[in-house]
Amino acid sequence: MPALWLLVLLHVYIGARIAPGLPGVVAPALLVAWLLASAVLIPVGFFGRKSRSRAAADRWSWAGMLALGSFSMLFVLTLLRELLLLAALPFDLPPLAAPSAMAVPLLAVLAVVLGVVGARRRAPVRQVDIPIEGLPAALHGFTVAQITDVHVGPTVKRAYVQRIVDAVNQLQADAVVITGDLVDGRVQDLQHDVAPLAGLRSRHGSFFVTGNHEYYSGAPEWIAALRGLGIRVLLNEHVVLQHGDARLVMAGVADYTAGHFEASHRSDARAALAGAPADAGLRLLLAHQPRSAAGAADAGFDVQLSGHTHGGQFLPWNFFVRLQQPFTAGLHRLRGLWVYVSRGTGYWGPPMRLGAPSEITRVRFIQLNRETP
Repeated sequence: MPALWLLVLLHVYIGARIAPGLPGVVAPALLVAWLLASAVLIPVGFFGRKSRSRAAADRWSWAGMLALGSFSMLFVLTLLRELLLLAALPFDLPPLAAPSAMAVPLLAVLAVVLGVVGARRRAPVRQVDIPIEGLPAALHGFTVAQITDVHVGPTVKRAYVQRIVDAVNQLQADAVVITGDLVDGRVQDLQHDVAPLAGLRSRHGSFFVTGNHEYYSGAPEWIAALRGLGIRVLLNEHVVLQHGDARLVMAGVADYTAGHFEASHRSDARAALAGAPADAGLRLLLAHQPRSAAGAADAGFDVQLSGHTHGGQFLPWNFFVRLQQPFTAGLHRLRGLWVYVSRGTGYWGPPMRLGAPSEITRVRFIQLNRETP
């Protein structure tokens, strides 16, 4: 209930600060109507997920999440307008109240449109080369296709997943990895939508590690369902891939917070590497959250592939990710460990991406001082 009151007060604040600066009668009335609809649809979008009808629940979620995204843009732009007006006070400038008030809803609409297009398109392929010291010649050019944070659920359905699978298969990767937060919902509601993942193709197969959202959605059931699709789930364990005359350790840990939900799933990088061959040419860890990196470095991994952050998903929230995670996106170095953080292949919540594009990542491991065409 306090959260609902805060939501209402923030909507009132936006209306009180912006509506008086809009011209005529129609524009302020439209803004007020927009804010009223938003204040109703956001909570309805969350509570509507409990509807017995999946179609109805999905429609309410669509409406509520779009409303949440537009409210976020309005709120941030209203705060930026306040800063602009304060900064202009010491200067003899033309009046800014009216034009800046008109700019807020116009920019919000533009941001929402661009954000929806960015989220709903099929994620483009991002090429990432990671140089590994002492990498065996047989593993030079070994490629991993990474997808993560698809969030199959109320607004991400089978067709969206199928487009991802088609794009991944075109990469002809040596292995495919899914680094968590694949789903937002129960197996019984979403098994039809994730079914295309059975069609993923690569030389060594597909591998999965849990994200935090799997534990909100029934992780044991999802683990069983994914295994049924032919995907290898790595729960603090590893497999050894023989690639030519070299061996690669493909390991995975459960989500950083998994132990709060399933005690037996407590994330443990050392356990994931236990018993691995000492002569492996590459030790690769799949870990949903970047903050698993310290444990991965201590355990002796060469590379960690992660997701979770969405790169912030849309401005300005990408600036706040570092408050909770050591890395937001891209390739980073932590002691002897390379950490690559994907911005995610789907989206969560508002169907928007702005300033943090989605990606299907083609990771290629290369020997130092050698290039592969």
